[in-house]
Amino acid sequence: MNKIIEKGELKYMQVAEGIEQLIHEDIFKIGDKLPSVRLLSNEQGISVGTAFQAYYHLEGKGLIESRPKSGYYVRYNTRRMPGVPATIVPFVKESEVSINEMVADVYNYITADDLINFSFACPDISLLPAARINKSVVHAIRSNKNHCLHYEHLQGNVELRKQIARLCFNWGAKLTGDDIMITSGCMEAMMMCLKAVTKAGDTVAIESPTYFGIFQAMESLGLKVVEIPCDPVTGMDLAAFEKAIKKFNIKAAVVVPSFNNPTGSCMPDANKKKLVELITKYQVPLIEDDIYGELYFGKNRPRTCKTFDKEGMVLYCSSLSKSLAPGYRIGWCIGGRFLNEIRHLKSIHNLSAPTITQVAIAHFLSIGRFDYHLKQLRKSLHVQCLRYIQAISEYFPESTCTSRPEGGFVLWLELDKKIDSYKLYKEALKHHISVAPGRIFSTHPDYSHCIRISYGKPFTPDIEHGLRVLGQLVKKMSR
Repeated sequence: MNKIIEKGELKYMQVAEGIEQLIHEDIFKIGDKLPSVRLLSNEQGISVGTAFQAYYHLEGKGLIESRPKSGYYVRYNTRRMPGVPATIVPFVKESEVSINEMVADVYNYITADDLINFSFACPDISLLPAARINKSVVHAIRSNKNHCLHYEHLQGNVELRKQIARLCFNWGAKLTGDDIMITSGCMEAMMMCLKAVTKAGDTVAIESPTYFGIFQAMESLGLKVVEIPCDPVTGMDLAAFEKAIKKFNIKAAVVVPSFNNPTGSCMPDANKKKLVELITKYQVPLIEDDIYGELYFGKNRPRTCKTFDKEGMVLYCSSLSKSLAPGYRIGWCIGGRFLNEIRHLKSIHNLSAPTITQVAIAHFLSIGRFDYHLKQLRKSLHVQCLRYIQAISEYFPESTCTSRPEGGFVLWLELDKKIDSYKLYKEALKHHISVAPGRIFSTHPDYSHCIRISYGKPFTPDIEHGLRVLGQLVKKMSR
């Protein structure tokens, strides 16, 4: 085996990635024994400890396994992954929104402690830096001259906005704190953006399928929707979007371009640029939900639509709910040319977001721990993604198709068309398992045979058991 170490990265990762590539290319086949730790050490010119680290990393991803007194063997090849779900093209028309009853049913169980919960799209608490955040909370109380009992600035804590402006630099933005509005989570940011650019009765273009919370926001504001088909890998069909703009009186568009919920798709940067050119050409405000943008598995963060916005037509929304502290409800929006209207709406809705969480998170971001945490979180989520897909390929019918996200923490499964995923959801609850039925991600019944599974929890025997039982239920319902 040729040397596979390059400069600039940890040696064990270089070795692990090289072996992973050899497995992917079937040079090392499933069942093959890998070089011993000592032989790998000699071949690669690395220490025995580094060789062990490389094998531990691959073992964590489920690609190899250790056999007592025998060594390491290839366990899985990513080329064995299930097929990718098809692009379903819904009949494009204006629709009233009504999925609340089904969503409410799913939400009734979403935080239940006695469930193996695949429906809750959130990172497990064990993956979050609780102790470090707690120290920042104590620091906030002790260092703040008003003990965090006062109202914050309407746009949010000044230091927090500065830190978020620095985060935004990662995707190419050059902002100041004055460009940013702090909100209580990403959904509040999106609600204010929708209110700023639409009124009751207007029509909004959205992706299909998309996060059910977006439908709930539309319904509460009395808006109609036009669903645009999406590829499970590359996201929104831009040709279909442009046709919809010409056919309907679309007042705004809402997209989740990076690691869409529920499909996990990531729109290529070139497509994002083209999307911004389209909305600028037709003067259609674009509300961009980038809540998963930092949770990428590759080496580079995806760009945002806002990166390519030169006329302030993109209203950018994000939060730390999916990456750091879900319960702290720290979100923000960059309103572009609509910022003044958003400021007005914020003053009506609530005077400011909670002070203590803003001050604490500002401190946490300022001490430089967030980047380190994100690196660990991305690594964990990537490993979990692979392990979940491996279990699905083993326990579900062969006809099951699974998305292959390059970030985020949700999988989109396309099952046999005989399957009613809402009935599957009900049946799974009897076994203390919760999934999100595909029907709640669209106003149309096109996704009734699909489900969304979150891999936010580490892969444990309980998780494997849940996927095994779920696979058995799917097989039974497919007969």
